[in-house]
Amino acid sequence: MTVMVFTFVLLLGNALKEILPLLVSGQVSLGTVAKAIGLLIPFVWVFALPMGMLTATLLIFGRFSADQELTAARASGVSLLSITTPVLCLSLVLCGFSALVNMEIGPRSRVAYKALLDQLKAEFSSSQLPERRFIKDFPGYIFYVGKNRDGALREVTVYRLLNETNVDYTIQAPRGQLAIDIPNQRLTLKLYDATMVRATEEQTVSATSGEMSLDFELKARETKPQRIDDMTFGQLWEELRDLERRTSLPLTLKGLTPAQVLAKRVEMYWQRRDLTMPVIFQIHRQVAFAFACFGFTLVGIPLGIRVHRRETNIGIAIALLLVSVYYSFILLGSALDTRAEYAPHLIVWLPNFIFQGAGAVMLWRANRGI
Repeated sequence: MTVMVFTFVLLLGNALKEILPLLVSGQVSLGTVAKAIGLLIPFVWVFALPMGMLTATLLIFGRFSADQELTAARASGVSLLSITTPVLCLSLVLCGFSALVNMEIGPRSRVAYKALLDQLKAEFSSSQLPERRFIKDFPGYIFYVGKNRDGALREVTVYRLLNETNVDYTIQAPRGQLAIDIPNQRLTLKLYDATMVRATEEQTVSATSGEMSLDFELKARETKPQRIDDMTFGQLWEELRDLERRTSLPLTLKGLTPAQVLAKRVEMYWQRRDLTMPVIFQIHRQVAFAFACFGFTLVGIPLGIRVHRRETNIGIAIALLLVSVYYSFILLGSALDTRAEYAPHLIVWLPNFIFQGAGAVMLWRANRGI
């Protein structure tokens, strides 16, 4: 349940920022929104799974202790380790699932989501004609549309420009139809009962058939290189090997003394290390994230028992505090991912070591009743 709650909250943040404005404006259908949300779910699970596991552990064992059920279990000869072993095993299973999501499913879903979002933005910025706005997306033309109902246009005005400044002629039509050919990157605007006014002749000339057709080429979408934080684990390794090949050290450095050759090789090594460190950092971050569920569970069990509270808000507050501490290390490593001398790829492992070590000690003490 807690995983679902955090998934919903994280989805809501992304949807409100990127998808819902398009839905409110009528530019996308509910089906498209559902598809976008479906693509976002694996991505937000990267964060929702550890957060949900920690919160659930704090709430369950906090109430377990507050209701004196732990005391009753101990009186019956059942140790705390026996009670918590299934929970710890579940956290290890979730670690495996998190690894699959972090290293494969999440990045692919994020890339597909971005591609869908870019396609929607490109289609509606380049091909849709928003109502009651002057559209200048097509060179040599300015459009104005009074109403646009899924391509059925009303009160259409088209200004044909000379030298991108002076108006050559104006076309006005009470109604029109917009046809979009996305695969061929073409847009066709048909105007019915259209009239054309030339500014130079100062006279109105009706279209021959009362119908005019304007054909335009849509703006080509720029192909952006894939970001390394959107790559899968396998893609990151390929990127790392490619960078190492392109920045490989020379076998000999002629004209230099042995000491100078050694110094130059060390310098070039660190330069290459700075170039490859962002990729190395992403590889370690994906793997380290997978162990967050286990560390949070180890900390959450004894901490929930020690807090000894059944209130939900206390457990959520503690969970948010611990999550903030954990992800602060990740943010620190991300800020230093181009500084190889600070070993940012090892920084992302620190919260796992700290949480798992502290959790193991606290669980041992709680099992002994200390």
